[in-house]
Amino acid sequence: MGKGAMDEPDAGLRSLNHYSNRLPLWRYWPRQKLLPLIRYETPYLAWMQEKVRTPTLDSYFAFTANLGTHTFFMVFLPFLFWCGHTSLGRGLVHILAAGVFFSGFIKDLLCLPRPLSPPLQRITMSGSAALEYGFPSTHSTNAVSVAVYAIALLNSPDSTVSPQTSLALQIVTYLYVTSIVLGRLYCGMHGMLDVVIGSIMGALIGLAQFSWGPAFDEYILSASLKGILVVPIIILILVRIHPEPADSCPCFDDSVAFAGVTLGVDVGSWYFTQSSLAWAEPLPGTIPYRYESLGLAKTAIRLVVGVLCVFAWREITKPTLLRILPPVFRSLEKLGLLLPRRFFTTASQYTTVPSNLKDHDVLPNFSEIPSLITTMRHPRRRAVSIGPQSEADAYETLAYREKRRRESQSGGTRESPADGENKPNGTPLVFRKPTTVDEYEHMMGRGSPQSAAVETDSSIPRSSPLPPPEYDTRADEKEVFSQIKKPRVRYDVEVVTKLVVYAGIPWVVINVAPPVFELIGLGVPL
Repeated sequence: MGKGAMDEPDAGLRSLNHYSNRLPLWRYWPRQKLLPLIRYETPYLAWMQEKVRTPTLDSYFAFTANLGTHTFFMVFLPFLFWCGHTSLGRGLVHILAAGVFFSGFIKDLLCLPRPLSPPLQRITMSGSAALEYGFPSTHSTNAVSVAVYAIALLNSPDSTVSPQTSLALQIVTYLYVTSIVLGRLYCGMHGMLDVVIGSIMGALIGLAQFSWGPAFDEYILSASLKGILVVPIIILILVRIHPEPADSCPCFDDSVAFAGVTLGVDVGSWYFTQSSLAWAEPLPGTIPYRYESLGLAKTAIRLVVGVLCVFAWREITKPTLLRILPPVFRSLEKLGLLLPRRFFTTASQYTTVPSNLKDHDVLPNFSEIPSLITTMRHPRRRAVSIGPQSEADAYETLAYREKRRRESQSGGTRESPADGENKPNGTPLVFRKPTTVDEYEHMMGRGSPQSAAVETDSSIPRSSPLPPPEYDTRADEKEVFSQIKKPRVRYDVEVVTKLVVYAGIPWVVINVAPPVFELIGLGVPL
């Protein structure tokens, strides 16, 4: 896409044609059927947010939202492998990968926006959270899938956990999943439709892993070389058929990352099972660990060393691939062997990839760890945003403005008329006193983007929402798009880079870290 095309609003903006032009009918039709539900529930969500919002809940839900992200799981899942719970780790990787991939698949398939802001206010500790489409909620999918899987394991006849511990863990699990799902509504990031469908998807994924996960593990761990090659083939096919969105959305990036993680954990587990280090008990392919032999100090050092191995892989491999892949891609492009994706710049249009890319990554860069620790130590820090934040938000704002304009012209507006005002046919209109929900509906589509600001407890009202920003009803599409944060340039080599890097992370966790532990004296004594 040329520079001029990026500077000007899309031709479809002047009506509601953007998505009808970008999406085939079989994708556009269900989108149009579901969109009214999202619009209908928005003022009610704003009313609920006003009624229950407090500074304490703002901090609580903004903080706990981090516990439902795939970044959180990617950072802590390796600990399960290194502490002897290899089978549980593989199961959680499978359900999280399926949740992220298929929720992202549906997001890019239907391109449904988040509930409008205003009237909702978006409360978050993540600046990139609102850049994705809204339907379905990936947070809800992740949280419910983990909860369903954990509860099914705790209630399984094979569970070795004591009844008291099982009860305590189940209570924690229920509190966890409730906080994540309700928090998406409270924080204005999702609507009821988003979290309900996301939760249903999560429940199905969790049950599927519990029911068929052991059989799948048995196939993977005992497969021949030809048998294990089925996994990368399926992964590559799924990545290739991932739908292209109508707007620049990072859902595909997350899907590719977790596709890579699945590839790495399955092939890596298969390879490790054949090594001399692997334990056959309690299940084949278990990474050696015994707390009684290592103790707390060595276990902690073991985890730190393992994390350093993972970050070393990431810090070395990613810039290396971004440097050597562009010439390869240019050669393949000349041969017509590449199938470019929308919103990704092809290698023939650039010479090098900048080294300081601002990523929407599943696993943070090593340099970002101090800021993440600071954020975790100060849970009262959160940003409150009002107004469109992404291209999808901007298109929905414009579409809703157009909808109101057409309703007004046709006499079908839901806004309360002035007393004595008549319908076009001369029949007096019945005066209806505005309700709180009506007032929130009146705010929809009237937002202008504002920079997210860190709020303090004293600045957050307890019984009423922040006033909506002033806006100019004559502002055209170009003005709306000039105010939102534009997504950065994305390069075609990033797809392969992300797939390789994230496939390598579980390989490092399973096949590189254990020999390192043995080498530096952190292995399990015989």
